[in-house]
Parts: sequence; structure tokens; C-alpha cells
Amino acid sequence: MKTEELSQLATSLATPDFKVIEPHLAALDKHLTLRTYVDGYTISEADTKIWVTIRTNKVAAAFLKRGVLANLGRWFNYIEQTHPEIQEEIKLKDDAEKARKSALSKAGASYNMALQDVEKGVVTRFPPEPSYVVSSLIWILLTGSSGYLHIGHVKAALLNDYFAHDLYKGTLLLRFDDTNPSKEKQEFQDAIVEDLALMGIKPDKTSYTSDYLETLYQYCIRMIKEGHAYADDTDQETMRDERMNGIASKNRDNTVEQNLAIFEEMKEGTEKGLTYCIRAKLSVDNPNKAMRDPVIYRCNLLPHHRTGSTWKMYPTYDFACPIVDSLEGVTHALRTTEYTDRNPQYQWFLDTLKLRQVHVWDFARMNFIRTELSKRKLTKLVDAGTVWGWDDPRMPTIRGVRRRGMTIPALRDFILKQGPSRNIVTMDWTNFWASNRKEIDPIAPRHTSVDVKDMVEATVINGPEKAYTEDKPKHNKNPAVGIKRVAYSKHLIFDQEDAKLFKQDEEITLMNWGNAIVRKITGSNPVTEIELQLHLEGDVKKTEKKVTWLSTEGQDLCPAEVWEFDYLMTKDKLDEGDNWEDFVNSNSSSKVDALCDSNVADLKEDDIIQLERKGYFRVDKAAKDGKSAVLFGIPTGKTK
Repeated sequence: MKTEELSQLATSLATPDFKVIEPHLAALDKHLTLRTYVDGYTISEADTKIWVTIRTNKVAAAFLKRGVLANLGRWFNYIEQTHPEIQEEIKLKDDAEKARKSALSKAGASYNMALQDVEKGVVTRFPPEPSYVVSSLIWILLTGSSGYLHIGHVKAALLNDYFAHDLYKGTLLLRFDDTNPSKEKQEFQDAIVEDLALMGIKPDKTSYTSDYLETLYQYCIRMIKEGHAYADDTDQETMRDERMNGIASKNRDNTVEQNLAIFEEMKEGTEKGLTYCIRAKLSVDNPNKAMRDPVIYRCNLLPHHRTGSTWKMYPTYDFACPIVDSLEGVTHALRTTEYTDRNPQYQWFLDTLKLRQVHVWDFARMNFIRTELSKRKLTKLVDAGTVWGWDDPRMPTIRGVRRRGMTIPALRDFILKQGPSRNIVTMDWTNFWASNRKEIDPIAPRHTSVDVKDMVEATVINGPEKAYTEDKPKHNKNPAVGIKRVAYSKHLIFDQEDAKLFKQDEEITLMNWGNAIVRKITGSNPVTEIELQLHLEGDVKKTEKKVTWLSTEGQDLCPAEVWEFDYLMTKDKLDEGDNWEDFVNSNSSSKVDALCDSNVADLKEDDIIQLERKGYFRVDKAAKDGKSAVLFGIPTGKTK
């Protein structure tokens, strides 16, 4: 066999179809009848390539083990035994595949997407709304638009990070699509970088679409010269109607010279230029409306936060994205299904400009009940003062859910379990928070609080004459969490909700102390005072009520603002025609003043605790300088 024939043979043996490879295996067996090596008298590139191909093809390797092809079997075993160096390539592939399968199993979702050409390396990027996955090199494209990353964006970011660093050991690039000076601020770009760091996502490199403005300008000139784009001064409303009804613009057949002249007017930002845009010449009446002559350049005189006043016009996302993807080496653009209609448009730009191809894959974005993910609407909530800001714990932003108490491990686990499926579902937040509860329950220290409003004072008639403290575990099931001080005395306080359920002479359990008998109740609604008699020999298993309490002596009680939050929207899913502002929840937060055990004064911001019998809380502000601690309630995923 000639060298080129041997090379072609190795390629043919890579298929898993036995009917295809059987004649090639037989030919190779015949070729090796009187030969030690495939080509020549020492091991060659042909031996290495064919041996590796057979070794990694399960069908070919299994057939060889049957011993039917004696010469081929002799050669295969000889190479394996005498040339261990060529097995290093196999070992690396095996190790990579094992790591990939391990990562897939840990994710808990199907990531077997059959991406094309992954063996050649995968390069991808991620915009905030649509997202795209990776492999040997991952590119993250983030729009520097108005707002912070929300829970929808984080799915894209985490999937990219997961494919890059866990599945394919690739590289992560953060690219800002900063081509709209009206919306971009350095503040938002800084926030995105911080949010990614908060999520444990570390890009290896950062780039900007604005770095390519000159290149994109030249590509637009080429489009115009080749008759694939034209200048149009049709007003926005008329253009929308014409595109909807399949009507050609009056400017569609302008000459190349006219279009180039107007494009230069746009570049200079002249009065005439400002009335025009550039549209790609795709189709007038394509059933897919995304293919009906989309706008690819528009004027904007606002200074750009990176390029200043250099440019008076900017490319649209639809035009810039495929070009920069191709130029930067993206191989797989995985983005949310809302962009599916625009995929043919993406492909058209690559084909028309004869650029390197990029594979496209769609996956579903995350939607939640009673939640708006539109940045325009979220911005309006912030600007109207409905919420405290982008990090408000009611907001579906990364900062919001983190401030409410979502942990990074739980957030990553929940999102990765959704996987890159195309199935669009609207999820309940209960599953989201339930995953977090599993993370925090084993490590959250237990503390006690009593609501100040209508709190009930109690006297323990046979209690200790002098207050004292004892060391108790912060978590009964996890000693590693540490020790807290619990104060005991004759003078206690209870929540009104507990005290009003007590009955005369009823035996109750005082948690972390023991049983007591209710000997006197003063008042009914509200209860104002009670008297208790300790009965520590009583059986805690037989009492109906097991209640929390605090001693007012032997410790300095820590004041706290205890906040709980509800959904921002009052309707699970808005219908077409609904005015979203009519369904904004005006009572989505509530605050209770409470007194907590003295140990709460030692807590730091971001600590997560459990107030026994009340739930989990994140410390938003620590108690210091005489100010109350601020605690934010963390949902547990349980429905009330």
C-alpha cells in the first residue's frame, strides 16, 4: 500500500459501522502477512495512526479480539507490547473521556448533545440572554446593556463555564458586546465581572466587540459594494409595518454609489446621515420575519464609554455577532431558543461574507413563576423605587438571590441539573430554594429569637435564683459548627403566637432546657404574662408543645430586624394582553422587630443561620455601633 492509501485506510477504520470497516480490516490483515510493520522496517506514522484508530473504535477492537484476522492481531499486539509510547495518546484520551463522563454524571442532566466536530476543539461564547457552550476554548459574550446579570443569564454563564472547565478543559473568554452607547455604562460591565467572580467563574481572557468597530465597518462597506446591503431612511413605524406585510422599502433598489455615499454621511454623523440606517438585503417576504432585511447599522451620537466620539454609527448585535464569532475562533454558538428564528440570519451573514463557519445549538432559557426577567421591566422597578436596587433580595438578579441567601454551590448545582435541554418550562421557585436548603441545613448554626410585638414575659417560680450560662452546640447534629452560650434564669420571654396556645397546667418543653408546667396565664388576646414551674424530670417526648424562649437575665439580648419577602408579581404567568405593571406586588416585603440570643451579636455580614422554629436567615447587616442586626429570610422550598 502507498502512504496516501494507508492514511485513507486509517480514516475509513474510524467509522463504527462494521459493514464498512470489515473489508478494510481484511485488506490490512492481508497486507501484514509477511510484515512486522505497516510501512517499512520500523514503526512509522502509519502504524501509530492505524493502531490508535483501531484501539479507539470499539467495533474494530472487539472484532480483532475474536482472533479471525491472525496477521492483524499479531501486529496489533506486537505494537502494544513493544511501543508503549503510542499508548500515551490513548491514555490521555481515555482520561479525558473519564473526566468528561464523571462531570456529566455529577451534573445530573443530559449533556450528550452530539455537537459537531468537537474532536477538533470547541470554541464558544455567551451573551447575557442567549448562551453558548464550549470545549477547548470558550468565549463568553456579555452584553454591556442596562442592568445586572439575572438568573436567566447565569444559566448561560454556568453552562459555558461547566463545558469549558469541567467537560473539555478549555479556555473561557469574556467578550462584551458594547455597541450601543445609549445603554452601556462602565458600571454595568464592572458589575458583570463582579457577578461572574461571585459565581466562581473565572474567564481566562476579556475582549470587546468595540475592538472590532473598524473591521465591522469594512465588512459593511463590502456588503454594500456586493449588493447585499442598502441605506434606508424609512421611519421606524413604517419599516415595522412593511417588514410585517412583506413590502419592499422604497430604497431597496438604490445604487451602490448612493448607498456608499449615505453610509459615509452616517459615519460623519451629518444631519442627513442621522436619518438613515443600513439594512441587509436578505428578503422582503420570507416566512421567517427575521430574514426580512434586518437593520445592521444605525447612528448614535452619544459618546462611547471606551471609544469616545470616534464613531457616530454602530453595528447591530445581529450583524456583529456572527462576524466576531468567526474572527475570534468560535466553533459552537449555543444560545437560547428565543434566537432560533435568527439562526438562518446568522448563517446568511457567514455565507455571504465567506467567513469561517460556526455550529449553532439552541437550549431553553430558565423561566420562573411570578418573575419578570426583562431587563427593561426590572430597570423600571428599580427606577420607580419598587425595589431597593439591583441587589434587592426580591430581584431575580445574581446579586438579589445571593443577598437573599442562595449559596453558590446550590445555585451551580440547581442550574447544571437543568442542562442544555431545548424543552421550555416555567419553573417554581420551590425547587430552586429546596436545593439551597440541602446546602445550608447541615452547617447553619441555630439561634433563638422572640418577636418584640406582644412578647410575653414569664416567671419560672422554681427557677434558678441567680442567672447562669451553659455552653451548648450551635448545631446538635454537627459539633464542628461550634459552641454558643445559652443563658438560664427565672425571667424569660416568649412569642405571643406560642403563649396564646398554652393551657392552664399544661406540660410543655422549653427547648434546650427541659419540661415545665404552665401554672398561670394572664390575659388571652394578647397574653401578657405567664408563670411556669420547671419539671425537668418530665419526658420531652410526651409533650405536645416544644417552644423557644429567651432569658432576659444573664445575657445582653441582641435586637434584630427580621425581614421576609414575597414574589414581586402576583400572577404565576402573564397572559398576552396583560399589563405587567398591574400585577406588581405592592406588599412584597415585611419586617418584624425581634430580640435574639446574645450570640447573634457576634455574627458577620453574609453569615447564614437558623432561627429555631422560624427558618433560615442571612445576615444582611451585622449588629454593631448600637444598631440592630438585619436578617433576611431564606426560602426553604416548602410551600406554606
